[in-house]
Amino acid sequence: MRKLIDSRIKLAIVLIILVFITGIVGFRFLYDYSWVNALYMTIITISTVGYGEVQPMGAYGKIFTSVFIISGLFIFGFGLSTITEHILNKNNIGNLKRNRMKKKIDSFKDHIIVCGYGQNGKQAAQKLVDYRKDFVIIDRDEAVFQGFEDDRLKYIIGNATEDEVLTNAGIERASTLICALPRDADNLFIVLSARQLNKDLKIISRATEENSYKKLKLAGADNVIMPDRIGGSHMASLVVVPDLVEFLDNLSVSGQQDSINVEQIPFSKVCSDGIEKTIAETDIRKKTGCSIIGYKSPSGNYVVNPEPSLKLEKESKLIMIGRPEQIESLKKFYSV
Repeated sequence: MRKLIDSRIKLAIVLIILVFITGIVGFRFLYDYSWVNALYMTIITISTVGYGEVQPMGAYGKIFTSVFIISGLFIFGFGLSTITEHILNKNNIGNLKRNRMKKKIDSFKDHIIVCGYGQNGKQAAQKLVDYRKDFVIIDRDEAVFQGFEDDRLKYIIGNATEDEVLTNAGIERASTLICALPRDADNLFIVLSARQLNKDLKIISRATEENSYKKLKLAGADNVIMPDRIGGSHMASLVVVPDLVEFLDNLSVSGQQDSINVEQIPFSKVCSDGIEKTIAETDIRKKTGCSIIGYKSPSGNYVVNPEPSLKLEKESKLIMIGRPEQIESLKKFYSV
């Protein structure tokens, strides 16, 4: 479409130039006008101002001028409509919004890329909004973005299996990639491409088939999630331990005042001076009201319900639990 409009603009410009040249040359040599008078007559004839002739014309002159006026009006009308269409196409609200969005995406660093805006992709995006994380959504179906009003959601319309699209999303600067496409083959291809483009990228992929799990892991995915397996296990748990499952379902990153939230906080925030301390020495419970339910060591090992005497190591993380207002107090106190 853009190429067609560009070609029409070029044609319109050429025709307008030809009209001017025809008019100037015609008035100069057919009626012996000076170059200035020929240009003057061309302009007032095309513009239909109607100031009058520089000098009287014969029958042939009037015929030439009449044909020149009619052809000039048609050509200028065509040119004006084409240029107007080009301006509106280039500056319509949608394009302006996409240009602003592209500038914002280009400024992202350590952001998250979500490939696919289906059911899983939407859920992931909503969680990222709750966490106030910078992220970009990639989906080839333009229809899924129709009526997008939330400025927090940045997206790119394209095929995430193409390296160029991943690059436009800032794959080299991103910290995490979430592959949420419905086909395992597409997710596998994206994982392979992304791992080549960014060796340090954390990759989380969805899988549907059991045999895709190992393939995605071998391709470079750090975590592989199987929604169907999780769903089945969750339903069975609701039969066996319903109260426990409902309690765990109530754990979230955001919610109503009576919901329970969880949050993680790195060592660098808890011990901003860099000195290793015990959990008791940090006194987080007294400062924020939140409780520590987990500890992740620098090597990746987890400790559930750690003892107060446990010393926090550099590069470790604490898992906190509390009501929304307590989590908010935690975030403000430690600038999370």
